[in-house]
Amino acid sequence: MTVSKMTFPSEGRIGFGQRLAVIGVVVALLSTARPATAQLTQAPPAAARIEQKLGAQVPLNLTFRDESGQEVALGSFFGDKPVILTPVYYKCPMLCGLELNGLVRGLRALSLSPGEDFQIVTFSIDPREGSELAAEKRNQYLKQYGRDGTADGWRFLTGDQEEIDTLCKAVGFGKVFDEYSGEYVHSAGIIVCTPTGTISRYLLGIEFAPRDMKLAVLESSEEKVGSLADHVLLFCYRYDPTRGKYGLAILNLLRAGGILTVVILAGSVTVMLRRERHQLQEAEFVGGAVDG
Repeated sequence: MTVSKMTFPSEGRIGFGQRLAVIGVVVALLSTARPATAQLTQAPPAAARIEQKLGAQVPLNLTFRDESGQEVALGSFFGDKPVILTPVYYKCPMLCGLELNGLVRGLRALSLSPGEDFQIVTFSIDPREGSELAAEKRNQYLKQYGRDGTADGWRFLTGDQEEIDTLCKAVGFGKVFDEYSGEYVHSAGIIVCTPTGTISRYLLGIEFAPRDMKLAVLESSEEKVGSLADHVLLFCYRYDPTRGKYGLAILNLLRAGGILTVVILAGSVTVMLRRERHQLQEAEFVGGAVDG
């Protein structure tokens, strides 16, 4: 008895051409689609960038207020240890919190400790923020860090407009106040200074590799000045529902997620196609063997 070549029902099965068409449609949609009336805002202003001023001197005579509301000279945190300056503002809805969380993650992996090996000075770029809020943020991040004996090594300051602007200009930290939202457009990064207040290195972004942090601190402790960091900056933009716009950082994340989705989908379809071809080849082989 002769058995004809085995075939498979096509009902419910997506053919090779159809699968390729699906991939093409998904790629096209992800490359052109915009989430619910969202559109990219204008390019971040140059004034909101970080200008790396390696070798510049931090003005140590500036006066700020600490977490208890007491006036303190910026120079009181310098002298015998490197200092990590972190310009943020405490009510920042997105980027500053990500930056401080990333700093905590980097600190946890370090054998070096704030207070013993270096000093961290976080200062608000918003003159509207007071010491009570600074104390709240300090408690939050010290608890998150969770290493005993380091409280004096991480201070949170507030200040007046003139002092804030002077310090930001000295360290190259750009910021632009948005009257519409009442928030600041700014970049993300920390500034590592030598014990005498010379800017030694910039670590940009919201994640800080422990190895980079350790090298930066050790170099700074020897009064060495590092090299320019890569200018890959994250800008503090977010979705504004009143304007129907996504900011740069969020849109980049959405695009990255779209690309990742396409890659995963394409990979899954490729695996299925290969599996189906293999099954068809086996079926044809069996059918041919029976015919013979």
